[in-house]
Amino acid sequence: MTSHVPVLLSTSSVFPERTAAAFQLAAALGYDGVEVMVWTDAVSRDAGALRGLAEHYGVPVLSVHAPCLLVTQRVWSPDPWERLRRSAELAETLGAPTVVVHPPFTWQRDYARGFADGLEQIADRFGGLRFAVENMYPVKMAGRQFVPYVPGWDPTETGYPSYTLDLSHCAASHADALAMADRMGDGLAHVHLGDGTGEGRDEHLVPGRGGQPCAELLRSLAGRNFTGSVAVEVTTRGAGSRTTRESDLKEALDFARAHLTAPTPLNA
Repeated sequence: MTSHVPVLLSTSSVFPERTAAAFQLAAALGYDGVEVMVWTDAVSRDAGALRGLAEHYGVPVLSVHAPCLLVTQRVWSPDPWERLRRSAELAETLGAPTVVVHPPFTWQRDYARGFADGLEQIADRFGGLRFAVENMYPVKMAGRQFVPYVPGWDPTETGYPSYTLDLSHCAASHADALAMADRMGDGLAHVHLGDGTGEGRDEHLVPGRGGQPCAELLRSLAGRNFTGSVAVEVTTRGAGSRTTRESDLKEALDFARAHLTAPTPLNA
């Protein structure tokens, strides 16, 4: 039984395989669609190529992750607003309703200063899209912890119309995922499903292999009137073989479907 909440495969989940492999695996395993992580792979930012893959494999692109990572700061343009605008154009062209975006880095001073207003303007320009700001986490360097985001790693402290809840990031920040979902309220537009042990780093484990309330969060979505999608965003770079990677991604999909189809009331 498939839940009404679409379960997507993030293209980042097949790394170091390329974007095209995510469509092939999503189709083979029975995912409802794909989340495209825009990065250095040319296919990930080519609307024609992505549309061709979606049509060939029969799996639509239902979210686009803007290039916000350190390694993607030069993808399309060094200007973060241009990268976000082009992500929105890509999503609109492909019929994906959601664009995932990170809070600004501390060194992106101009971008950070106008982030909330700029996000509102771009949302007005692309009226059919939700720009879902993702919760992040502090990082450790040389034994010290610092927050590389402005005004912080928790977007609910600022307040935005739409959010992405990332469970692996909750583990890395020692945040209560269910409490964060409560704070996001009706703004919760998208979920990145991955697990973590809370060791202070971003692990993106297959759900069920860490300590996050992945099952509880998924079961609570019906009671939250959630109308978005859940994207499996797990690390399989250590899988060692395509067979192991496929097994991990099937396990993640089965976990998501099992708990999305067994909803519990919010206050149960």
